[in-house]
Amino acid sequence: MSVIVLGGGLMGSATAFFLARRGIATTLIDPGRIGAGATVASFGNIRRSGRYLPQLPLAHRSLALWHRLEALLGRDVEFRATGHLRLIFDDRGLALMRRFAEDARPWGLALEELGPDQIRRRFPGLGPDAIAASFSSQDGSANPRLIAPAFADAAARAGAQVVDQAQVLSVKPGFAVETSRGTFHADRLVNCAGHHGAALAAQFGEPVPVEVRGPQMAVTEPLPYRILPVVGVWSADHGAYLRQVERGNVVFGGAVDRAAVGADGRAHADPARLPAQLRAVVRLCPALRHVAVIRQWSGAEGYVRDGLPVMGASGTTAGLFHAFGFCGHGFQLGPGVGDAMAELVATDRCDTPLKDFHIGRFAA
Repeated sequence: MSVIVLGGGLMGSATAFFLARRGIATTLIDPGRIGAGATVASFGNIRRSGRYLPQLPLAHRSLALWHRLEALLGRDVEFRATGHLRLIFDDRGLALMRRFAEDARPWGLALEELGPDQIRRRFPGLGPDAIAASFSSQDGSANPRLIAPAFADAAARAGAQVVDQAQVLSVKPGFAVETSRGTFHADRLVNCAGHHGAALAAQFGEPVPVEVRGPQMAVTEPLPYRILPVVGVWSADHGAYLRQVERGNVVFGGAVDRAAVGADGRAHADPARLPAQLRAVVRLCPALRHVAVIRQWSGAEGYVRDGLPVMGASGTTAGLFHAFGFCGHGFQLGPGVGDAMAELVATDRCDTPLKDFHIGRFAA
């Protein structure tokens, strides 16, 4: 068996690694640099709370891999299980959290509910006017800039061929992928092309409704390292989120609409949205009120109409598989997606249930 993986983001590089680890001849192709697309624009959040419930088995599979990733890849990708704290500021948010916690328990996720006194004692300075919070101790964060190159390098050491800066000119059944760096052939093809994945799927008679948007992200100057957990909000609206890296910078996002992607196919941060974003972030951590913001960025992400990714075997073409459209929630899932896709490609089955994400849900 031979496999071509199209797309060198987190999903594609992880899939290539786990395929190569199974001894399968694998070629990973990306039109740019490995990990330079939406993955590098990610916040780096590794959370399970608030997910679509049938996605939790995949999230659990992925979390187990995050906890052993340094040993698997031979490199520290700055995964830290510092916990995920989600603050609650009103009764609506409290009801939302409690409903999810109750529904998620049978799926293997237990959230700890904290009252105001517990928040002040365990996480001083965070959410001083919060009425409650949830805490998930095994979740955390990792560095989006490191993760895809680490997977790709490990895949290469396991025998995969990694071909970057290779513009894809055509993809033909069989499969033959013509690129600016040559034509590659394989028995199977895995579509991990991010927001470009919908166009490839449509070429094989499987249209997917995808909108391309960009999150608004920013980072502060370095500060003394004080904020250990990833911090978010339970809200039916746009909630802000933040985390502090060990070097001291505070990365934050959310609170505003995702930006439209320009005609050049790139997402650009909108400075006019920063004041509203900062007001929401300061509510999470008032100590950030007078801190300098040193950089803003965005990245083009694919959002499927129903809010769920496309993942699994093609419904029209034998040997074709899809893993794209993760709607801005894919970073935590990345290792699990790669492992699950490699299992599916290699064995035509997967221990983790994926049926809710099958591309056939969009068939006429």
